[in-house]
Amino acid sequence: MTLILGIETSCDETAAAVVANGRHILSNIVASQMEIHRPYGGVFPELASRQHVLSIVPVIRDALSTADVSWDDIDAVAVVHGPGLTGSLVVGVNVAKALALSHDWPLIGINHLEAHIYANWLVEKQVFEEGGPEEGAPEEGGEKGNVESSPAVAQQEPDPPEFPLLCLVVSGGHTELVLMRDHGTYEVLGRTIDDAAGEAFDKVGRLLGLEYPGGPAIEKAAMEGDPSAYNFPRAWLKESYDFSFSGLKTAVLRKVQSFEKQQPGGPKRKLVTSIPQRIKRQLSIADLAASFQAAVVDVLVEKTARAAEEYKVQEVILAGGVAANASLRDAMKRRVSLPVRCPPTRWCTDNAAMVAATGYFHYLAGDRAGWDLDVIPSLLIG
Repeated sequence: MTLILGIETSCDETAAAVVANGRHILSNIVASQMEIHRPYGGVFPELASRQHVLSIVPVIRDALSTADVSWDDIDAVAVVHGPGLTGSLVVGVNVAKALALSHDWPLIGINHLEAHIYANWLVEKQVFEEGGPEEGAPEEGGEKGNVESSPAVAQQEPDPPEFPLLCLVVSGGHTELVLMRDHGTYEVLGRTIDDAAGEAFDKVGRLLGLEYPGGPAIEKAAMEGDPSAYNFPRAWLKESYDFSFSGLKTAVLRKVQSFEKQQPGGPKRKLVTSIPQRIKRQLSIADLAASFQAAVVDVLVEKTARAAEEYKVQEVILAGGVAANASLRDAMKRRVSLPVRCPPTRWCTDNAAMVAATGYFHYLAGDRAGWDLDVIPSLLIG
């Protein structure tokens, strides 16, 4: 059994995890900073890096304790070195270097986007009764954890993703369509040329006066709205697999501004402000949220489905924070004729289990980082 310690500090989550053989989560500890950054409507970089310094050591110790392993049991340490916030990345990389040096572990540098993809390989430690899952466990077709080694229940563990596959990575800073032919082999078919999908969710959420982060807030508001209430634009970019959400974001702003013009003294506003309460009470936030979300989902799903057909992949997988959006997951499964795999929503957001899983496959390939491993805030995949 190969145990990898994963460390993730690319943005505002301080995380550490221990994963066995690239799949089985023994521990996954995340110290969230959401409440710290909520008053700012986004991540405040300097606060994030300072909080990482305070949290990183306790989080790593907790990860080992929860996994019930010692320092001597760990085979390697994997750490995200990009993309992300420079100050945040530095904390994780330097701690990983110190641990690798003091324990004589191999050091493995991980691309944060690649790690999101490998969330689809993870299964949780979960015990099943012989002859069937324990009470409360997901039924067939639902999320399944790993199982005991008994041959009677070993079949309960889901198969890993099958190559070649197509992955849609959608997060706060990235929207990428990636063809993966094997472990470590990536071809980026398209990426955002301006705003990422998650970034658009956050900015529109702030515009509509919703809580941070914008993605979950817009999804919740959209449940009560009509997705056809507003015909917001879809940026198809002809035959390209690239994405663009800047125009959609601006279209939402213009719609709100056009309503404000009808109000006495209603000024034009920039996107960084939110709707005044007097106007918010008269404007259907739910319809705006639903229509905006529908426009984003339409483009993501249609481009993914078209690429899956063109490249004849075996399955489609989703990854990244926006992959937790239920509308996106449901629409993708309806539109794509191939198997569609989505990580449990708790693994879509930043965590270290996905880093450790990725690290395992790099470890098998003999990939090792030197002591000169540096952070690369704009690191690309592929």
